[in-house]
Amino acid sequence: MNSTKWTHRLWQCAAGLAALVLLSGCELPVPNSVQHGYRGTGMVQVYNTRLLAATADANVAPVAIPQAPGEGPKASQTYKNVQVLGNLSTAQFNRLMVSMTSWVSPNDGGCVYCHNPANFADDEKYTKVVARRMLQMTQYINTEWKPHVAETGVTCYTCHRGQPVPSAIWFTQSHEPPGSNFLGDKAGQNEPAAVVNLSSLPNDPFTPFLLQAKDIRMNGPTPLPSGNRHSTKQTEWTYGLMTHMSTSLGVNCTYCHNSRAFQSWEDAPPQRVTAWHGIRMARDLNVNYMEPLTPVFPDNRKGELGDVAKLNCNTCHQGAYKPLFGAPMAKDFPELTPPPSSKPAQVAAK
Repeated sequence: MNSTKWTHRLWQCAAGLAALVLLSGCELPVPNSVQHGYRGTGMVQVYNTRLLAATADANVAPVAIPQAPGEGPKASQTYKNVQVLGNLSTAQFNRLMVSMTSWVSPNDGGCVYCHNPANFADDEKYTKVVARRMLQMTQYINTEWKPHVAETGVTCYTCHRGQPVPSAIWFTQSHEPPGSNFLGDKAGQNEPAAVVNLSSLPNDPFTPFLLQAKDIRMNGPTPLPSGNRHSTKQTEWTYGLMTHMSTSLGVNCTYCHNSRAFQSWEDAPPQRVTAWHGIRMARDLNVNYMEPLTPVFPDNRKGELGDVAKLNCNTCHQGAYKPLFGAPMAKDFPELTPPPSSKPAQVAAK
């Protein structure tokens, strides 16, 4: 009798332990779902309130310094070697410089992170050359990429968040590490990386799509013998990019796609068009702004293949469907949105 009783209790304990193990894999608190399509079609967004609260805390826009008067001498008259923003008044220029310090290097030397304290006009520090080009890039985004950023725009803080180097950057990965010749090119598969949610997908979906201009496709419109190059490998790259975008924006697939027909543009939510422009914007910036700075950056700031850091969706979004949840920082800094006629010129890297 006692033996049977103890056996029964052991089974109860085992069942309870098994339940705890199973429940430990559950997401707490229970996620909320928000319907944004026809009922029964799976058009819902799923949110975890705990994770959403953390994302909200990380996406708070800083308070802008009050506007400065536009009257008075120009910055180009007051200071030497002002190649960008020289048309601003000295007061406006100083306000932007102080803001940039708080956006990029509040704990890394302040002004001297970019400037030589003995001669502010000197371009000796590579960080100053890069910062000048990033100012031009910011103006370019706010002027030429309104289909993606709209009137919300961007500032240095959108990506930097108080850090000299944005937390979300990427380098081209070596797909043939030492010793892999025997196995061939794995294309970064089965090497779990955070950018693809630790899955077996290729860990560099950015080089083919955000640096090169390969088609983002999962299947082709014609049979393989006709020259269709869409392959399983390209499908896996595409899934890798989509996984990255989903995580970066804190959304699931139906934010941009219709669950009935993922490939259909006619049935897709309007966010898909915005995302289409975002992919091309990232590629444009990587090719025309980041890559040309390769000779400017020191070796310790480059990747294993000698390339410079580049941007992807998470560089700006950082878990929010809109960077900083749509805080319109650019409106407080109109100097970062010049008229289209004054599109920043290409400046040769140092």
